[in-house]
Amino acid sequence: MNKLQANLCLICVTLLWSTEVIIFACIPDSVVPFATTAITSLIGAVLLFLCFFKRITAALKNGGKKLLLTGLFLSVLNCGYNVLYQYGLKEFDVSTGAFTISMTVVILPVILMMKRQNVGKKTWISAMLVLVGIVVSYLGKLGRISVGGLLFLVGGCIIRAYYIIRLNEAAREFDPVPISALIALFVGVISFIIWFFIQPATFGAIEWNAQIIASLFIHAYFIVMFAQTVNIYAQRKATPAAATIIYSLEIIFSLIWGMTMPASIVTPITPDVFMLIGAVFIVLGNLSEIVEFKRKAVNRL
Repeated sequence: MNKLQANLCLICVTLLWSTEVIIFACIPDSVVPFATTAITSLIGAVLLFLCFFKRITAALKNGGKKLLLTGLFLSVLNCGYNVLYQYGLKEFDVSTGAFTISMTVVILPVILMMKRQNVGKKTWISAMLVLVGIVVSYLGKLGRISVGGLLFLVGGCIIRAYYIIRLNEAAREFDPVPISALIALFVGVISFIIWFFIQPATFGAIEWNAQIIASLFIHAYFIVMFAQTVNIYAQRKATPAAATIIYSLEIIFSLIWGMTMPASIVTPITPDVFMLIGAVFIVLGNLSEIVEFKRKAVNRL
């Protein structure tokens, strides 16, 4: 896999992640978020272990304690930023929250600099374009921005930025499949423990039907098992900064779903001019990162 192929894989992963809004819309509000995370993560872990049992056990024998601790640490970071996102997003409408989460694009290069890692000029240009897109999207909603919610989301972005950096390092050191399986397993266990404290009845508290079961399995297969594993594979060739910039495309895909899907599936979104201009800047930021601009030598006679 080369750099271009890795970027294309990341775009596919981001497209799949954006469909979460559709899947979650099919799950009633009575099912708490930690229940959804616990169930889908554990199902994804079981599927990965069933399909790649020999590969995972071989990696655990070679990687041993270090592989387990890496998987556990990444899972804690994963749960950490998701919890902050859940609390922060309650203070925002869907579109503003989605744009705010993209702040990770700017935070991640700063963390890389603090770690004394080189950040290219091209990446800074892409990050600044995405930042302009986020700021412009706020212009139509000044005065309605929750400071508390913003702090939660920025905190989540900081943790997520560090998570992406560590995930990139782990993808280069270990086999991506065992890493994906361990993250799914540990995230599922951690989420189940929190779910138990919030709702002791756990599985008994859910009013099961075919729609809930189908939604949970679709999320477990396509988001947890497939997208997460492909994402880690792509991280082996992509830089953390490039991956984060591509992740910001999730906003664009989510806006498309919100504008085109029927109201019976997702909450309709009517973007204002500021959101549309912000979306354009985010696309430009991605093109700046993905497209290779090379000067072609001109032969002169």
